[in-house]
Amino acid sequence: MTTASTTTAEKAFTEELNAPFTITPEMVDFFSEYGYIKIKNVLSSPLLKFYGNVITSEVKRLNTLEKPMEERTTYEKAFLQIMNIWRENDTVKDFVFSKRLAKIAADLMQVNGVRLYHDQALYKEPSGGITPWHADQFYWPLDTPKTITAWIPFQDTPMEMGPLAFAEKSQSVEIGRDIEISDESENILQEELRKRNFNMNDTPFELGELSYHAGWLFHRAGPNKSTKPREVMTMIYMDKDIRIKKPSNSYQVNDWNSWCSGYPIGGVPEGPLNPVLYER
Repeated sequence: MTTASTTTAEKAFTEELNAPFTITPEMVDFFSEYGYIKIKNVLSSPLLKFYGNVITSEVKRLNTLEKPMEERTTYEKAFLQIMNIWRENDTVKDFVFSKRLAKIAADLMQVNGVRLYHDQALYKEPSGGITPWHADQFYWPLDTPKTITAWIPFQDTPMEMGPLAFAEKSQSVEIGRDIEISDESENILQEELRKRNFNMNDTPFELGELSYHAGWLFHRAGPNKSTKPREVMTMIYMDKDIRIKKPSNSYQVNDWNSWCSGYPIGGVPEGPLNPVLYER
């Protein structure tokens, strides 16, 4: 492809990333009730291929986890995890700062705007293990549940690759909110969710299909039994007016310093790491 055509393609991708995507009242109602939603045809295949290649290159460059799979912890087996790639690469920044994706987050949460908490690539390698049951907001020192994660696969993701699975309607249940991702969380939460009869949605993802899930929704992923990596990018958004709460565990202390620039308790995390990506 010539330089001129590359520039034309990238311009078209930028326009797509920033063009509005219609979220219907029925979608908002589904998200409010079930704590997640899967939406098809949000992004085009050429766009996902282009940005997927760029993000994959950055994951390979920035990854420091070199241990053989058999020597890793359960968490390390789950995925290669690289955060805040937008600060490393301007092309990745264009993807992470997508107004289309941020507006979907704001629409689903019914807020006037969203900030970025951080991005993270989650690449489950061939033979990579399960991602145990957990709720993301266990790690976040934020004072309301107005948080949401966009999960964006860069390939069709059949069951053998370990697509994300959701415990429907579990976002309001006061169980397991003090448990980190681990073998323990998998065992305890699996039993608790079974006893409370939560339905699990563990269906495959088509290319272009994204999910959004609430910060307190319990979710997991199976192992990658395929011969290819499961390449996924995520963006975590928060209500633009959310405030920092006093951390309740050591992970929240780390997140407070790492992703919220150490902004004071009770304050809005409005530093350079947490820009407003969409505002009505």
